[in-house]
Amino acid sequence: MLTDRIDDVAVAEAAARMARARRVPLLLIAVMPPHTSRSCGPVSAPVRAVLARVMPKIGPGATGYIPEVFHLPAGNGSRLAAAKELLALATRHRAPDVVASRRGPQGLDAHALIEAAALRGGQFVHAVAPAAWVPLRSPSP
Repeated sequence: MLTDRIDDVAVAEAAARMARARRVPLLLIAVMPPHTSRSCGPVSAPVRAVLARVMPKIGPGATGYIPEVFHLPAGNGSRLAAAKELLALATRHRAPDVVASRRGPQGLDAHALIEAAALRGGQFVHAVAPAAWVPLRSPSP
């Protein structure tokens, strides 16, 4: 699950490791904000921008990938309803596992997905911590 955040790289790397170990293609679900057009499909510019950030990290050793789009519901919908919809999308692609960041957009994080998966009896959700921030070092003189 990719959300156009810095955490996406760690999430994509963890998912790619799992896909390589199982020799299956990687399902990359780009979560788009509710204000984006519903016609925004897997090959649209906003989705390509989300995927472009993680492809250099997972592209070389990946076994292939399937791009998909999930639009967050508009309004004040339940976070569990959104999580259930995202898990249903993963189920349609027969994905047994979902990898998500511990922090996500508008309550759609790994914890919400874990709760929704427990309620609906679905996939196993892996929570990935964001990569630790490392300050840049300038070369010593």
